[in-house]
Amino acid sequence: MADETGPTDENERTGGTLQPLLCEVAWEVCQQLGGIHTVIRSKVPSMMRRWGRRYCVVGPYNPTLSPQEFDETTPTGRVGRVVKKLQEWGFEAHHGTWLTSGRPKAVLLNPRCVERRLGEIKRLLWDHHRIGLPGDDSIVNDVVAFGFLVEQFFRALVEETRDRRPIVGHFHEWMGGSAIPEIRRAGLPVAIVFTTHATQLGRALAANDVGFYDHLPSVDWLGTARRYVLEPKVLLERAAAHGSHVFTTLSEITAFECEHLLGRKPDLLVPNGLNIERFIAIHEFQNLHLQYKEKIHQFVMAHFFPSYTFDLDRTLYFFSAGRFEYRNKGFDLAIEAMARLNGRMKRAGLGRTIVFFLITQRPFRSLKAEALRSRAVMEEMRNNCEAIKNDLGRRLFQATATGTAPKFEALLDDYWMLRLRRLQHAWKTGRLPFLVTHDLLDEAHDAVLTQLHRCMLFNTADDPVKVVYHPDFITSANPLFGIDYDQFVRGCHLGVFPSFYEPWGYTPQECVACGVPAITSDLAGFGTYLAHHVPHWRDRGLGIIARRRASFDQAADEVTDFLFNFLKLERRQRIEQRNRVEQLSEQFDWENLGRYYADAHRLALERAGMQAI
Repeated sequence: MADETGPTDENERTGGTLQPLLCEVAWEVCQQLGGIHTVIRSKVPSMMRRWGRRYCVVGPYNPTLSPQEFDETTPTGRVGRVVKKLQEWGFEAHHGTWLTSGRPKAVLLNPRCVERRLGEIKRLLWDHHRIGLPGDDSIVNDVVAFGFLVEQFFRALVEETRDRRPIVGHFHEWMGGSAIPEIRRAGLPVAIVFTTHATQLGRALAANDVGFYDHLPSVDWLGTARRYVLEPKVLLERAAAHGSHVFTTLSEITAFECEHLLGRKPDLLVPNGLNIERFIAIHEFQNLHLQYKEKIHQFVMAHFFPSYTFDLDRTLYFFSAGRFEYRNKGFDLAIEAMARLNGRMKRAGLGRTIVFFLITQRPFRSLKAEALRSRAVMEEMRNNCEAIKNDLGRRLFQATATGTAPKFEALLDDYWMLRLRRLQHAWKTGRLPFLVTHDLLDEAHDAVLTQLHRCMLFNTADDPVKVVYHPDFITSANPLFGIDYDQFVRGCHLGVFPSFYEPWGYTPQECVACGVPAITSDLAGFGTYLAHHVPHWRDRGLGIIARRRASFDQAADEVTDFLFNFLKLERRQRIEQRNRVEQLSEQFDWENLGRYYADAHRLALERAGMQAI
């Protein structure tokens, strides 16, 4: 945001009219906790191009996480004066920029600075809105304290906006929207947009009710909230939804959920996008696929080849990834489909191998020592082979230069042959390859391992489908892969995400951005968006699995059919398919999908009786 006493540009005025300010409030500003962090962060460059200095983000200050993404600076300009005012009022407020593309101005507010006033804050929420809050829920306490500070931020911003330009406040999720009820009651001149990315009740019910969507119209929201011990969160969520000028969500499937669980039908849909510039590698993404596939090859060799080998040139890499919501994310369906595919491939004798990676986060002690040992032995083997190559080349050159006809066995030093034999002996093992790469804290009761055992997916040599369960997200610091998640995605052949509950679904969307075919479902927001907005999506290498009106068995058959047909494609056909997928990626750029946010902001200003954008 520009200082009103400083220079102005066309981004500040249009036809002499002062343009609005936009403050985007979210719990995951400057701290990565889940998917909303990706939404806000990836959208920043597009928002900065549209709003420029009139845009800032507001989030909670976490002394542990925030400094990793937040560059604190001396308060300057309009926002700086707001921060100084908050500090004068006795609140802990931090001024700076978010260390992400676009570098937006950021204000972080520490909820702990008002701990002593929690009783008063909760009493006001009860007196004014009949929202009763327990005293022993630390998350609710922090959220409510943050909401109080956000309200004070907007009070100070209104006071400091001497030119009386309109203000838009866009709040994300119940954790970011807890300030809305009091802002509305105070009559602050702020046009409010509230976006829910998933309802609290919906997430809980979907994990426990196979007929969730059919039962939605008859759900007793209050009784259900109490049964799942979610009442305070649901009350705050409903108050934010009903208190906003414009209520939005991500997809039609979530709009249906909001209508019945929050009691308000969303005014607009705001689909999630990506900053495609981060992914685009024009004329190079096929080469990048080969480059990162080789990295995955290295992992697969270290993981499987000590036990047995298979032809990497006839191996395809499938994966599923996401937060550990075993049923909601469709992990159960993906594993069942892999088991069925395993049997079908055995019967068909296609001579191919599938390695299926399941990437999520589960509590673990450490990486398995044997996995690290195999990787270390393989690297030592590689180094020895490189040394042999160099030594052999030197001796061969010398012999050739002197005019002799060398015998190749005479050029190879016995020392190197002995080292290779010892490494081969240390490399081999009689055990089967591990299903899981880490030592889990509760391996005996892990849902994924339990299902893998029940489906008899044990990584035996004659299983054409191999499984790698990796209970930690992939980063470049990971010693097993050594690449970032988006690079891992590029190296794979297919993403498998047959979700049962997924308000949007970034994982298949990221596949599209990387030129990788993917499966989603008709219960995922991304899947419904594809069905309604992307013609010929099947020809693009994308699959939308029917889950809303299908049984688990029917859905598993459909996934298996898709996988089986995919693995029969030849290399040239897969390359053509990746080209078609990648060509679709720009449709999901925020430069395209950001228009939905612009519509929401415009409508909020109109409903609040302010000058439209």
